[in-house]
Amino acid sequence: MTPSSTASTHPEVLRAQAVVDLSAIAANIDRLRAATSAEVMIVVKADAYGHGMARVAAQARRLGIAWLGVALPEEALQLRAEGDTGNILAWLATPDQSTIDECVEQRVDLGISTPWALGQIADAARRHGVIARIHLKIDTGLSRGGASASDWSELVELSARAQADSTIIVDGVWSHLVSGEDPDAAVTGEQARAFVDALQVVHRAGLNPTWRHLANSGAVLSGAASENGFEHTMVRCGIAAYGITPGRVLGDSIQLGLRPAMTLQARLAQVKVIPAGQGVSYGHHWIAERETEVGLVPIGYADGLPRTAVAPSVWISGRRCPVLGRIAMDQCVVDVTGVDAQPGDEVIVFGPGDLGEPTAEEWAEWAGTIGYEIVTRIGPRVPRRYVGEVGQV
Repeated sequence: MTPSSTASTHPEVLRAQAVVDLSAIAANIDRLRAATSAEVMIVVKADAYGHGMARVAAQARRLGIAWLGVALPEEALQLRAEGDTGNILAWLATPDQSTIDECVEQRVDLGISTPWALGQIADAARRHGVIARIHLKIDTGLSRGGASASDWSELVELSARAQADSTIIVDGVWSHLVSGEDPDAAVTGEQARAFVDALQVVHRAGLNPTWRHLANSGAVLSGAASENGFEHTMVRCGIAAYGITPGRVLGDSIQLGLRPAMTLQARLAQVKVIPAGQGVSYGHHWIAERETEVGLVPIGYADGLPRTAVAPSVWISGRRCPVLGRIAMDQCVVDVTGVDAQPGDEVIVFGPGDLGEPTAEEWAEWAGTIGYEIVTRIGPRVPRRYVGEVGQV
């Protein structure tokens, strides 16, 4: 076995990278649009679920997406700093954040659930001489954000007064689903009815918001949005835009007609043989039963790999190679016996599955979590490389 000089002679070769296929995101957006007659908002929070918010947002805009969704006001402001001038909704703030004021100034729509948020937004609108746009959120059963049913009438009435004073416009009413990905979940129908009740309160107050949104990726793809009498004009699609299933009850991404957009790659740093009886990695939770050739993959839980994954594998030279022992902070060890592996060889940690490589959804199963977490947790030590950009000359 001779050492490879790939890394030294080709400085552009990286330790690890996440290749993001923007054409896959475009195809997933087309799939979502075909599944609903409502306006489609693409959610790009958490750095577009780890895929890179600025590049994904630009791709979505080129495809004609009018609305982007983020959780944090600072995420919306980052998009504005990148030059995005379209509709953005941000919905998770705490009292007295200066970023709320900045969002009002920069015409970002804000989702609110409380009188303090309404007051702070109205004050900002008066300071800047603008009319702020808000989306009132009702808690229909998730018991997370959103005004409770007992507080809803007061919030609506306060909002109606602020609109009459020309400081705000109630541009939307919205809520979050508990189990939108499950077409048989009784709670979805209950939430749809609670949403309709909330809208009636809004209309009685003389408000007529343009945007009514309750459905997420799961509800769009499961048919729950069309089968439960949803009163909506917009849907919010997040994880499905990135090619990850919103719920295993619906099947995997391939069954849903989605294409995973992220491929996580690394390169072997070292290859060696260990004898039978030798343990591998911290705690020696794996011990070789035979002489074993092992490869060192320089990517670990500090990069986003789940340390709790049970019996995961990676793809090297056309074969799945099991990860041996504990995943460490910066690296993991894999069994490359019989692979003829060399330092510098490509390792696919996960991808769309075209070659037989593991997918993010498989890693989620190995770690007892969901695909959302696998792609979102890939950290900033892993550079993103983009392919498949739409509309670029």
